[in-house]
Amino acid sequence: MTSLRGPGALLVLWAIAGLSTPAVPTPWDVVASVVDDGFALYGPNLSITAWGALQGFAVGNLAAITVALVVAVFPRTEPLAAQLAVISYCVPLLALGPIVLVVFGGRTPTVFLAAVSVFFTSMIGTLTGLKSANRTSIDLVDAYGGNRWHRLIRVQVPGALPAATAALQIAAPAAVLGAILGEYLGGVDSGIGVALTAAQSAYELPRTWGMALAAGVLAGAGYLVASMSGRLVHARMFGPGALVGSRS
Repeated sequence: MTSLRGPGALLVLWAIAGLSTPAVPTPWDVVASVVDDGFALYGPNLSITAWGALQGFAVGNLAAITVALVVAVFPRTEPLAAQLAVISYCVPLLALGPIVLVVFGGRTPTVFLAAVSVFFTSMIGTLTGLKSANRTSIDLVDAYGGNRWHRLIRVQVPGALPAATAALQIAAPAAVLGAILGEYLGGVDSGIGVALTAAQSAYELPRTWGMALAAGVLAGAGYLVASMSGRLVHARMFGPGALVGSRS
């Protein structure tokens, strides 16, 4: 019950604000708008945004984990990788999006901005996990004649899983945000970003809030899926009968 106090308090404050000013719709107005619009509006837009976010999540994390692994094997590349990560984090997404839209068009900005949104978090998290590997285990691999690849596969990658999965949990909602920003830029005719823009232009406040809540639910679902996937992988590798450390 304690975990519901925060959302409950926010709901009460929302209701008070909705009754106090016409600029904020009440929760029941938003619910009525969502029910009225139904799956015909929310289903296609949510699925399209989710697909773009998933593509960007996959591309961005693949790039981030690859860079982190390269740095783990070749430590001299770390300054270059760190600069690349900082640039991806500091450059405003809305400044990159129009360039990508002009060059490629279509839904490419959606995927690109989602990928950029997750790169920094995933790369830093994975690299931190790789660098925090157990020193005794690394020395043991060296004592048995192992090379840097053996250290990476036997020690560093399994040891990096907790930090990497934590980074992926943070990256999942970020991918949704990046995808929505990409839709805001135009060049597409569907998605949460497009629906939000249309609702704002028509001064449909309940629909605007409904779309915003739908985006929040989608981001939360991404976080939940990433969290459950991380726990599953961790259980498979470190739980009873796990492959890591097994003699078979």
